[in-house]
Amino acid sequence: MSGLRDQLWSSVGKKLLTGITGFLLIGYIVLHLLGNLTLLIGPQAFNAYAHFLEGLAFGKFVYVFEVGLLIVLFVHIAATVTVAVADKTKARPVPYQKREDAGFTSRMTLSSKSMIYTGVLLAVFIIWHVKSFKFGGAQHIPDGHGGEIKDLYSVVAAAFAQPLIVGIYVAMMVLLGLHLRHGFWSAFQSLGWTRKSTLPALDTLATVFAVVMAFGYLVIPIVMFFGGGDTGGLHAGGGR
Repeated sequence: MSGLRDQLWSSVGKKLLTGITGFLLIGYIVLHLLGNLTLLIGPQAFNAYAHFLEGLAFGKFVYVFEVGLLIVLFVHIAATVTVAVADKTKARPVPYQKREDAGFTSRMTLSSKSMIYTGVLLAVFIIWHVKSFKFGGAQHIPDGHGGEIKDLYSVVAAAFAQPLIVGIYVAMMVLLGLHLRHGFWSAFQSLGWTRKSTLPALDTLATVFAVVMAFGYLVIPIVMFFGGGDTGGLHAGGGR
């Protein structure tokens, strides 16, 4: 067991862990966005989506998934930080006097240079986000079929009716895009899936992906703020 642990936490192992956990988190970001877009459809759609997730595997799926996601996130942060700090310190005990972009191999860009900072800010934001919405005290309302459902839509709509919260979300989603801009590209590199001939195309793909994800997430609070999200949630009978 200790041998496997040592291999995983070697320089090569940590890069593999960074790439694997990076792809897992990217997959979650995509799926989470697709689910959150139901907010733009209305309270019935979003509450039904949330209720569906909470009912999977007799209500156990969400908890197991969240624990797994937390482990993936922790491993990703730990591996990324040690690769970026400890390994670079060993390889380059004396910092260069001048840092320049050495091309596609080094990827010395704003997104790459700010990865640690955007990562820390996003980690803090995630904690606040979970505290605000998962433990936001959602009320139970009639689902229109004789039962009850959590009115999570109203919790989100009430939050996105506040300019400060909307501003924070927009700023954080811009940082998410900046983080993904380099993270998407480096995940391929960490797993050895890059070649010099494909780097320009991968670089473009990373930019497009980052822009689409950032825009998709930040448009939700903006639309709900200016559109006046329905804070009343569902009413009896399943209507708005």
